[in-house]
Amino acid sequence: MPDKTDKGGDKGKVAGAKTVASQVLLNLVYVSVWIALSGTVILYNKWILAYYGFPYPIALTMWHMFFSSTLATICVRGGYVPSANMTTDVYMRAIVPIGALFAGTLWLGNAAYLYLSVSFIQMLKALMPVAVFIVGCGLGTENYSLPTLSNMIVVTIGVGIASYGEINFVVVGVFLQLLSVMAESTRLTLVQILLQRRGLTLNPITTMYYIAPASLAFLAIPFALIEARQIFYDPAVRFDIPIFVSNAAAAFGLNMSVFLLIGKTSALTMNIAGVVKDWMLIALSILLFGSKVSPINLGGYLIAFFGVCFYNFQKLQAMKAKQQAQMLAAAAQKAREEDDEKGLLLGKLRANDS
Repeated sequence: MPDKTDKGGDKGKVAGAKTVASQVLLNLVYVSVWIALSGTVILYNKWILAYYGFPYPIALTMWHMFFSSTLATICVRGGYVPSANMTTDVYMRAIVPIGALFAGTLWLGNAAYLYLSVSFIQMLKALMPVAVFIVGCGLGTENYSLPTLSNMIVVTIGVGIASYGEINFVVVGVFLQLLSVMAESTRLTLVQILLQRRGLTLNPITTMYYIAPASLAFLAIPFALIEARQIFYDPAVRFDIPIFVSNAAAAFGLNMSVFLLIGKTSALTMNIAGVVKDWMLIALSILLFGSKVSPINLGGYLIAFFGVCFYNFQKLQAMKAKQQAQMLAAAAQKAREEDDEKGLLLGKLRANDS
């Protein structure tokens, strides 16, 4: 006679495998969309700032935030997307700092395009895991360990070698990009805490609804001090509506995909996907803009690349070990509960016999 229990167990395993496969596929979709939109926005911004005739990174970033704020407000206030129960305390302690860091990341990163090639900027972005590790240790999302620190030193050395071999090395551009990396790493960590630890149910639209206006407000200060007068008196400034609307739409899609990717997976997943994206952008920068890459450039970046890959491998192994430990703890807890139930039942039977 066939064992029904075994059949039920097999069905459960098949259902579990399908669930895992569907989740992996969904994560791949999130990653692919983010890579496509990120590459588009980076190359588009580089073209507008360095070739099109609009060398104003703060103004461009403000336009992106204004566009995102407007679309998000229409979606939320129009009832198309539900709003979150946002308290003043959470907004001031979580949203405002993230908005400030978001503004700084975009402004500084866009400003770097005025001085550096896309390919070299992507090499500098290999320092992102180093920055995430440093910030994460400070905010409690990363555990300090000597092997990880050693790995971060290898990545830093690789980026240093790549910088030494850069043909068009501009100190101002490198400084701006490094500041952008630090701001971005802090923002990524805070977003992960906001979305996953505080238990807020923010979808990508509501996230932009709260964060974009805060970023816009922070950007207004340097814009008024630095770029407003320059733009007003610049006779060669260009602003073609189709170009800027399409650019802002791509940036809006990218911002949503970032929050969606981190909210559904983790900052680690984004870092791993970023390794693939960086190689693609280096190749596209050479093809589209004629960026020059020296052998020392590539050699240094390869060192950093392998360091980043090994770091991500370590993180994956740590996550698997943590998940396995949680599964074992859950199984042990279930076994204890079953033993308790059996003990109670046996006690009742003995009481009835007596």
